[in-house]
Amino acid sequence: MKNFLAHIELSKENLLHNIAAFRSVLGVEKKLVAVVKANAYGHGVKEVVAMLEGHVDYFQVDDIEELRELRKITDMPTLVLGYVLKDDLEELVKLNGIATIFDWERMQILNDIGKKNNQKVIVHVEVDALLGRLGLLANEVEEFVLKAKELEFVSIESLYAHFADIEDSENLIHANNQQALIKSVAERLKLPFHISATAGVLSDPSNNWGGHILRLGIGMYGLWPSKRLEDEWKGKVDLEPVLGWKTKIAQIKTLPSGYPIGYGCTYITTKKTVIAIIPQGYSDGYDRKLSNNGEVLIGGKRCPVLGRVAMNMFTVDVTDVQEVSVEQEVVLLGKQGSEEITATELDERIGTISYEVVARISPLLNRITI
Repeated sequence: MKNFLAHIELSKENLLHNIAAFRSVLGVEKKLVAVVKANAYGHGVKEVVAMLEGHVDYFQVDDIEELRELRKITDMPTLVLGYVLKDDLEELVKLNGIATIFDWERMQILNDIGKKNNQKVIVHVEVDALLGRLGLLANEVEEFVLKAKELEFVSIESLYAHFADIEDSENLIHANNQQALIKSVAERLKLPFHISATAGVLSDPSNNWGGHILRLGIGMYGLWPSKRLEDEWKGKVDLEPVLGWKTKIAQIKTLPSGYPIGYGCTYITTKKTVIAIIPQGYSDGYDRKLSNNGEVLIGGKRCPVLGRVAMNMFTVDVTDVQEVSVEQEVVLLGKQGSEEITATELDERIGTISYEVVARISPLLNRITI
């Protein structure tokens, strides 16, 4: 393997293991959508798609830019569930993307494109089922779909919606209301629908919520949508993180007591301290809120971050690490020896969610599949 200053390691074994784990939870035949938007949640879209081709039924991206990149890798059916400019709809059809539709003007544009190319354009209609984002209100869907059926070159494959309050809430009344709303509309129109992502499946393992497709995102990458669901499912479903983030020590030196570290002098040593300089920072996706708050793994030991995380560099305390050396491996996220730093740990330290921790890792870092 080429010697990189920093890199992301991806486990194909863990990725496919997680896919199999969710198939076992479902216990029913259901089409799987691998959500690879946001550079595959920071994992690397090229690498993840290469590992998953043939193991899922659809890919899902957010916009036309992501679809362009995906089409350099795969021709598999792909849902485009974010907003696409009207001027880009023709390119979306040319790239065989499955568009999300929620207004009549865009439906007519797609019908005209289909007529021009003498092809049926496949779409999914987004329903705003008590979420308050993109989509038709439930009482608008029936008229919209019946009108669309008169169009010759557009075909509605499915309705879909997103759950609004399911990861953290133990009260699933709102989720049940959402599911009941889209299901009733779909049944009246005799159309399939999908609403469940990772948290939806884990919140309803009996599959009463139905839907013909599962949009598998965070769980596919071996991460939990929330601490609540992790506590509930740990031991029943074994999810394995796909991503590890590694770099190397740039410098080691010993500082005397009373020495400031980093911008703002937010840390002052209280004793003689051996420090290591780590060549990663917030431009790489290592959050600035980990200043005086994070830990990395060196020599199988946890080493605390001292001072502020800068754009490309931060400092850690290696006083207690034996035989530490320049260019020794540093783990920012993942396992080393018996220790592990998880995305959940980092999200709790900085007050966010694991989705953001991984999605913000720089796409410029080298990705390696192992």
